[in-house]
Amino acid sequence: MRQPDFIIIGAMKCATSSLHEQLARQPGIFMTDPKEPDFFSDDQHYARGWGWYCSLFAAAAPGDLCGESSTHYTKLPTYPQTVGRMHASLPEIKLVYIMRHPIERLVSQYAHEWSVGAIAADTDINVAVLKHPELVAYSRYSYQLQPYRDTLGRDRILPVFFERLLSAPQDELTRICHFLDYRGTPTWADLDAQNVSKERWRRTPLRQFLLDNPLLTELRRRLVPKTWRNRVRRSWTLKTQPKLDPQVIIDLESLFDADLEILGEWLGLSLTCSTFKETARTAVPNWVT
Repeated sequence: MRQPDFIIIGAMKCATSSLHEQLARQPGIFMTDPKEPDFFSDDQHYARGWGWYCSLFAAAAPGDLCGESSTHYTKLPTYPQTVGRMHASLPEIKLVYIMRHPIERLVSQYAHEWSVGAIAADTDINVAVLKHPELVAYSRYSYQLQPYRDTLGRDRILPVFFERLLSAPQDELTRICHFLDYRGTPTWADLDAQNVSKERWRRTPLRQFLLDNPLLTELRRRLVPKTWRNRVRRSWTLKTQPKLDPQVIIDLESLFDADLEILGEWLGLSLTCSTFKETARTAVPNWVT
């Protein structure tokens, strides 16, 4: 049975989907569909068994590098058994972990969770930070990485900065493929940008049915005036970019700076919320301790 050679483990809202697609386009690399099997994290998927998981890689050609991308794998404390399960089955697995400015990642996750209904429609982001502590936890990168470093070892983990992946995509793709022992010459493809506004649409089963049904879509276009359709669409959408209150930002920066200090020591970089974006755009992160 085929099994993965590497896994993109997160973080959520840090371009893991883009990297997954870029790797899938390289000859000799096979990436799973679905992108996120969540096998080691989610009990219901883990219960399907090792055979089910390996079947996701069955279509890979002989000699292909095989990979998957599950951001649930770095969602402590939500999925506490992930690292132990992974180490038991794949002790030599290679891991790629992408990190983004922690507050910007948090805001992006809030918009996503709001759109899928995981956060109530009337819950402001400043309230959500208190009611949904996972928004903060998933941005604590050293906290998420520590169990992997302790169990699998730092040399099996490639740290990647989201900001550098955007500013130097070809260089970062080459670095990632080198870490994966890819023998080809990787090429970053220019892909159509996803419609970011859709991230702010609040989805419900009824709305998804109405939007995804081709017949209903055609009927809407023919029978419903565009001005009325736009009015309905606005009622389903976050009206403005979620905005954190100044005091909430101060509190978050204090918490994240403590986590970034540990991460910075590991990488030999000075990392704080105020310096993160500039450092991440230019620095190539590698473990020093």
